[in-house]
Amino acid sequence: MASADLGAELSCSICLTTYTDPVSLRCGHIFCRDCIVMVLDTQKEAGGYSCPECRAEYQERPALEKNRKLSNIVERFLCSHPEPEETQIFCTYCDSPVPATKTCLQCDSSFCDKHLSKHSKSAEHVLTEPTVSFESRKCSVHKEMVKYYCCEDSAAMCTSCWMDGDLQGHHVELLNVVFKKKKETLRSVTETLKSEREEMERRVQRLQDHRRKEKEKAAGVTERVTDLFRDIREKLDTLERGVLGEISRQEEQMSRSVSDLITQLETQKDELSRKISSMEEIYNISDPLNFLKKEPDSDVISHKSCDVTSDVRLAGCVYEGTISQMLHRRLLHLSDNLMDLQTKRQLSVMEKADILLDIKTANNYIIVSLDCRSASYTDVNQKKLDRPERFLSQQVLSSCSFSSGRHYWEVDVSKAEKWLIGVAGHSIGRKVKSKEGVIGFNDKSWSLCCIDNLAARHNNIHYKVEEIDPGSPVQTVGIYLDYEAGHLSFYQLCDPIRHLHTFSATFTEPLYAAFYVHNKCCIKIIK
Repeated sequence: MASADLGAELSCSICLTTYTDPVSLRCGHIFCRDCIVMVLDTQKEAGGYSCPECRAEYQERPALEKNRKLSNIVERFLCSHPEPEETQIFCTYCDSPVPATKTCLQCDSSFCDKHLSKHSKSAEHVLTEPTVSFESRKCSVHKEMVKYYCCEDSAAMCTSCWMDGDLQGHHVELLNVVFKKKKETLRSVTETLKSEREEMERRVQRLQDHRRKEKEKAAGVTERVTDLFRDIREKLDTLERGVLGEISRQEEQMSRSVSDLITQLETQKDELSRKISSMEEIYNISDPLNFLKKEPDSDVISHKSCDVTSDVRLAGCVYEGTISQMLHRRLLHLSDNLMDLQTKRQLSVMEKADILLDIKTANNYIIVSLDCRSASYTDVNQKKLDRPERFLSQQVLSSCSFSSGRHYWEVDVSKAEKWLIGVAGHSIGRKVKSKEGVIGFNDKSWSLCCIDNLAARHNNIHYKVEEIDPGSPVQTVGIYLDYEAGHLSFYQLCDPIRHLHTFSATFTEPLYAAFYVHNKCCIKIIK
């Protein structure tokens, strides 16, 4: 039997392909297992079963019997007749079969690399991937190869269509030319879309980075707030224990006083009872002579009544007013401590500004250290090059300026008996030797100084700062600048941090950290 006939005999009448896991019904007809199961499932909904070929009916769903012999035959058939591979296209002009690399739609021929190099390069000869099917590329009316494209109608056509059609005024070009133009346009659009996609990716990345940073910031703020409220609870617990302890002390003191008074009154009550018994005994005497002989003295008869109000006053009480004053005073102290604690936490997490001293602004009697962080006074004139920015007064500015944002830096003044630090605008007078050129003595600068006492100055207006503890002099000053908010604050960096003064102003020009260096003094910017 020919292989084609055998293949037909081994085909399922349902799927029309070679049997897969063949099974048979009682009537003898054979089907693929999956095919007949699908048919029986469909018949179940209809309410009866029958063979798809002979229509033999079954009262119940028929059992499926595996046909092992037929399964073996199908397996051997498939092994000896594998599925045909895709037909390979060969070069039309090679004597021996050589795989083609391109097919010309104009020539209806396929070429290998060797013969392709000799092929016509004109625009009419359109090259495609190797193919033997040209029917799809031919005009359905004239059976000619499609070579042209009408841009108005967006339609491909053969030469006859172009000549016979009503295309007057239409823009018609060679198919290959239009293909190249549209392909170039598509490439350009694709590149534009790729650029937009890359920009989108960058934006997404920036937003993801922003989200990550904000999450980290939120985590840091959460941690600081948690620590702050833990400290608040601890301080409130301490305050509560102190106030409750004071209440207990006053209650105990009152209780002792009352106990002492009760003891005194009990003694007096016993004495009164004794006197009453004695007087009742005399009262019961019927003989006048004996009665008069035993009449009690006047001091026994006399009796001073008890003053209950006096007893309560002597006993004392729990003074609610005192407790309220104590609670109010300690709450105010707690509030101050919490503000100091909040300030300390805020300043501790702020990144210090990288401030360096600008040697070009330093007065001739000021020596700036090699790292540009310290400035000290000397009696020897350094004879520096005269510059417009150099001060005639004993001052020096930072090399960087601030025209926006929030900034924080710290200054060590422990080696200066007198010091004057702050900020100055760029327009502060540099060639002024009088006080008007010193920071704080003009409207271009703000300063904190320690000469005879601690004070703040702006525009030569003196703001006295609360007296400091002589045992804890200012050694390190923290300076916080919020340019947009117009705040400049000074803090004594001790434990707890102490707020010294805050200026409120509208800053209109870049500000520099400014330092006035007194004789035999040295100041240092803390890194």
